[in-house]
Amino acid sequence: MEEIVKKIHTESQSVIQTFMETHAARLITFSEKIASAFLSDRKLLICGNGGSAADAQHMAAEFVNRFQLERPPLPAMALTTDTSVITSIGNDYTFEEIFSKQVKALGTEGDVLLAISTSGNSPNVVSAVEAARKQGLYTAALLGKDGGTISKMVDMPLVVACHVTARTQEAHILAEHVICHLVDYILFQKHLEE
Repeated sequence: MEEIVKKIHTESQSVIQTFMETHAARLITFSEKIASAFLSDRKLLICGNGGSAADAQHMAAEFVNRFQLERPPLPAMALTTDTSVITSIGNDYTFEEIFSKQVKALGTEGDVLLAISTSGNSPNVVSAVEAARKQGLYTAALLGKDGGTISKMVDMPLVVACHVTARTQEAHILAEHVICHLVDYILFQKHLEE
């Protein structure tokens, strides 16, 4: 079983290293976009299913509470947390609309939507991106495999080119932490060094 542990670790490190080497500049650009939105009194909306829903909530918490710096709360919202909203939309309309209706209700031009989907094809995440683009939100996505449909729809695709969901999710959570760190740096540390 130790060999299994070592194999998983090696695979994870390889996927993460490849993703970070190929997407470092995009992560910086996306972090700058989020920081700019926050400075303009706009917000970050985040959505995804399953483990990606947990990632959305985790990332929102890092911004609203804090990541590493002691700093003011930042306006981020996971669209995965209000069970009354989600179940009423799913029941009265379709599960495909659980995020798009929230984007229509809560999204404002200049906000940012981060869509998270390991397949890149989740219908409710696709619908959220469509709604966000119509409302003038900047759109980005953390994706897996070949990026799927969503990679062609968003302003900033961040694709972990891996077909193993667990390895993709491991790269996604690191990317989310990098983004949180960079946004904090841009907003609260960078000016101290200049």
